[in-house]
Amino acid sequence: MGVSSPIVLFLPAHDEAEAVGGVVGRVPAEVLGHPVRCVVVDDGSTDATAVVAAVAGAEVVSMGANQGLGAAVRAGLAIGVTRGAAAVAFCDADGEYAPEELERLVAPILAGEADYVVGSRFAHGIPRHMRFHRMVGNRLLTAWVRHLVGPAVTDGQSGYRALSPEAAAAAEVIHDFNYAQVLTLDLVAKGFRYAEVPISYRFRTTGRSFIRLVPYLRKVVPAVRRERRSSSERPAAEPVAVAAA
Repeated sequence: MGVSSPIVLFLPAHDEAEAVGGVVGRVPAEVLGHPVRCVVVDDGSTDATAVVAAVAGAEVVSMGANQGLGAAVRAGLAIGVTRGAAAVAFCDADGEYAPEELERLVAPILAGEADYVVGSRFAHGIPRHMRFHRMVGNRLLTAWVRHLVGPAVTDGQSGYRALSPEAAAAAEVIHDFNYAQVLTLDLVAKGFRYAEVPISYRFRTTGRSFIRLVPYLRKVVPAVRRERRSSSERPAAEPVAVAAA
């Protein structure tokens, strides 16, 4: 990819009018010589999410009716591929992740050191602002994904990730509810190099998360099992841990 190839950062968003404008406004204009294109994938919001995002400077792509986070991530990855991106990244639109840290996510990809990079909130210990039930659920699911994938995984549910154009084109998210675990299993099973970089995290101050631990586990656990079965015949790649510069 040439230096002029963009980095596409997309934000899946559902009813995030209070937060999305602030997140879009903090997206860097360029990273490592590549222009950054911010796209908000509006997943059937019933508030002013689309208007606020557009006013803040994002391109807005509407999903129409609410289809779910997994579906929004599929759409965002496809957008990045069709735009000829040097890297495709995404983070939540609720302000929990720092768009200013985009360089950390894409640097290993642009350097040719990794294909799929996850921002880890646990690289330097437990985040101070993570609620207890979220932390417990994260630790349980991360331990399970680490057992399936390898010891490099420290944050299986992070909402800040970046993919090479090849990984983005090959990625399969097999259900609409969420993407976190199945995306990692899918890409590692296909031989893409996995990496993590440390990121900051703060708990959202607006809106309401769709994640409730018990319903989340009821939907995610069967999906992980399905993904594991579907990828059982693929040769698994050894995860590669890449530290942030």
